[in-house]
Amino acid sequence: MSPLRWTLTGAAVLPMLCLLVSCGGGPTSVRVGSKKFTESVVLGEMVAATVRAHGGRASHRRELGGTQILWRALVRGDIDVYPEYTGTIEREIFGGRISGRAAMRAALAKHGIVMGPPLGFNNTYALGMKKKQAKALGITRVSQLRDHPELRLGFTAEFLNRGDGWPGLKAHYGLPNAQVRGMDHDLAYRGLASGTLDVVDLYSTDADIQYYDLQVLEDDLRFFPEYQAVLLHRKQLPERVHLGLHQLASSLDEASMTALNARVKLHKEPEAQVAADFVSKLVGKPVAHDAESRLGRLLRHTLDHLLLVVISMLGAIGVAIPLGIAAARRQRLERIVLAVVGILQTIPSLALLVFMIPLLGIGAPPAIAALFLYGLLPIVRNTHAGIKGIARELLESADALGLPPDARMRLVELPLAMPSILAGIKTAAVINVGTATLGALIGAGGYGEPILTGIRLDDTWLILEGAVPAALLALLVEHGFNLLERRVVPAGLRLKPEEVAFNDPP
Repeated sequence: MSPLRWTLTGAAVLPMLCLLVSCGGGPTSVRVGSKKFTESVVLGEMVAATVRAHGGRASHRRELGGTQILWRALVRGDIDVYPEYTGTIEREIFGGRISGRAAMRAALAKHGIVMGPPLGFNNTYALGMKKKQAKALGITRVSQLRDHPELRLGFTAEFLNRGDGWPGLKAHYGLPNAQVRGMDHDLAYRGLASGTLDVVDLYSTDADIQYYDLQVLEDDLRFFPEYQAVLLHRKQLPERVHLGLHQLASSLDEASMTALNARVKLHKEPEAQVAADFVSKLVGKPVAHDAESRLGRLLRHTLDHLLLVVISMLGAIGVAIPLGIAAARRQRLERIVLAVVGILQTIPSLALLVFMIPLLGIGAPPAIAALFLYGLLPIVRNTHAGIKGIARELLESADALGLPPDARMRLVELPLAMPSILAGIKTAAVINVGTATLGALIGAGGYGEPILTGIRLDDTWLILEGAVPAALLALLVEHGFNLLERRVVPAGLRLKPEEVAFNDPP
């Protein structure tokens, strides 16, 4: 089979594998989503608990990144419901083109989405400082920041770019501050505590406000809209689920939501337990929640991570080796193939994951596709370099024996290039083990899930629960390929580390 046919076959197999992964689990009645902050996760668990309390089944895809990821997933049908805020719907989802509940509901209905009644509390954006510093500078209002351009500001990446975030706030107040950086919401609090930041964006129901003794700055020019918590869900939900979700209406106020957030963030109680306790009181009967041991979590994360890496690597090997062969054989293809796979490697991994969502939705398939693309460059380059590096005398000897091109490739060139090819596969596999942790941001699971949760909850043990196994898996992969090389490659043909093509500059 020619390299082109092998490449087409490999490219056709990967979507089939992704489809099998996406269909691998049994269907659930309601798929709940949540964003990557504590309150959203707690509300997501409440929704799942409420569905179960009314006899339904529910799964929770938690910490799926920002607003646009959740919104696209809801419209696509990858999830059925997620907690949102009216100000975010107005400013971020619809870009400020609508205002008022009636207009909002009509605009959502065009996408097949229903906005439930308010849950009962307003969680608005705000800016905050340490009380001691705010008192020393005499700052109690956002407008007073105009007099202090030297202050260092740290905002979440979403707040830094959205219309109801920093760009609009800066213009509305005429703020001159230039030292502005984007970072994770929970890390920003630690930046305040350590003194590396002076002002951060807050959610008004954050338990951290009291924990870090922060001064919430008054929005004296009234920039931020109202952020009433609501549930967005698809119209196709069963009627009993509709009724169950409506039971959450007006069930919370700012104080009770802050207290629930504190139980999770400050007292380290599991979100599922906190949500189940609340829903049990609401419905007047015990509500079960998923309780998973540390070992059970580790096994689940390991299986998810292996699934991402193994399937993406199988696809990459099936496509990259034929591409490398084609690039080595045909001079016209050489520059094109190497340039394309090189460009793919330069795309930031998080951006590539997000690009895949419109095509493949959320979960494992887009993560596998992104990892597949990242695995191409090391294998293509090392296959190309291994074949091009074969001594001309050896090829002339093969021609003298009368070997046709395909037989020469199979019997002479590939065996001689095998050390370089294996080195490329090993490099790609180790890279994919590390990069796969980002898949948790789009619901793909794996070792990234405890890492993200640990960062959010400031829980070092949870971070290590994902980071240590990921590092050990990368070492095992590298060691496994080293053993494989010793078994299949003669000692005289093995590459030294400095001879691996992928480590050479392009």
